[in-house]
Amino acid sequence: MIERLVLFGATGDLTARYLLPALAALHEAGQLGAAVRLTGASREDLDSADYRAWIAEQLERHGGTYPATAREAVVAMADYRRTDVTDPAAVADAVAGEGPVAVYLALPPVLFPGVVTALHAARLPAGSRIVLEKPFGDNLAGARELNRILGELLPENAVFRVDHFLAMTTVQNILGSRLANRILEPLWNGVHIDEVEIVWEETLALEGRAGYYDHVGALKDMIQNHLLQLLCLVAMEPPITLGERDLRDRKVDVLRSVRPLTEDDVVRRTRRARYLPGRIGDRDIPAYADEDGVDPGRGTETFAEIRLELGSRRWAGTTFRLRTGKALAAERKEVAVRFRPVPHLPFRHAGDVLPNVLRFGLEPEGLTLDLTGTGARPQELAALSLTAHMEPPAVPAYGRLLLDVLTGDAALSIRGDEAEESWRVVEPVLAAWQSGLVPLEEYPAGSAGPA
Repeated sequence: MIERLVLFGATGDLTARYLLPALAALHEAGQLGAAVRLTGASREDLDSADYRAWIAEQLERHGGTYPATAREAVVAMADYRRTDVTDPAAVADAVAGEGPVAVYLALPPVLFPGVVTALHAARLPAGSRIVLEKPFGDNLAGARELNRILGELLPENAVFRVDHFLAMTTVQNILGSRLANRILEPLWNGVHIDEVEIVWEETLALEGRAGYYDHVGALKDMIQNHLLQLLCLVAMEPPITLGERDLRDRKVDVLRSVRPLTEDDVVRRTRRARYLPGRIGDRDIPAYADEDGVDPGRGTETFAEIRLELGSRRWAGTTFRLRTGKALAAERKEVAVRFRPVPHLPFRHAGDVLPNVLRFGLEPEGLTLDLTGTGARPQELAALSLTAHMEPPAVPAYGRLLLDVLTGDAALSIRGDEAEESWRVVEPVLAAWQSGLVPLEEYPAGSAGPA
């Protein structure tokens, strides 16, 4: 296990909300070595004592469910170095020390190329690793250039392009349910499955993220990375093992099999929209275009949907619908696998029979199977639902990712070619939207989305 962790962007929101609580969770679970040390590197004018006080405050706010002993251990392992990430000498000073180091770039992605180049000049010790948050580049060309720079710094298995969705327990359960149950695998194909919906709909609006979100939008923020990763897990061929090579090879196979979208396909198979004023619960939500920091002329979407098909024998005839939206009436975060109807119903009172649906709840975590059974009257059909209640994970998703980084398990890391293939899938959509081929629809905040 690597014993030195350096966080660039050490006073940012990602560090406060997720990385520090993840370290506390790992300590509480007994999975963090006693010798692990944390160095925070940021531009704020702090010393180590100031930084430890800040960590304690953030853990109280965002990690208060963990015991005081775990939180105090995270505080005790930390020190601080004021660092300008645009200064190669300052970057080199922040990572200086004995033995390999794990460098976490909790920074805006626009800074990645410069920091990676500075780390290359600093000559990281053998066995070091680097961690990057999505998005990996701003387009296909940017992803290729970033991969080139990373390849000059470290071998591929030491580069961790992390997506915390992959470490969520219920996402892992997609693989577990598929591969460990004989009843599912014979049905897991286009002969039996009509559509797979991968949905992340939330009631949250912009919530002060205009500086980031207005330059990205729903398609890049959610579909290009998170939801395409879920598509890979649903559609991949069974890997030989869950090791980094086998698992990631099968994921790349899925992305390569996505049928390219022509301009006509984009017009027919995609939608984009942004929210108008409305009310969600007891909150009045302004129109997206009126939010602080938003440039209305940019035409950023807060709702995006694309329908994809895979050019593979297993998935012939199945539609994969990926959808995400903000400021909606209800939270819906799930993967819904919809099976085809039976060819004949001999029941007298059949009526409209709902399809069988296997639902993987992402947040909250859960597993539900919608079936049809016999109702109260003879030959009457009724809906049935079988639900499994999931035990909460021992450590949060970011805890799993940090542990993988420190121990060197790259299976849940996104490989360089995988990042590029993800951009290949969405670039035709981005180009068609930017040229105005698909209208920017509107929907009231607090509604179900565009009509």
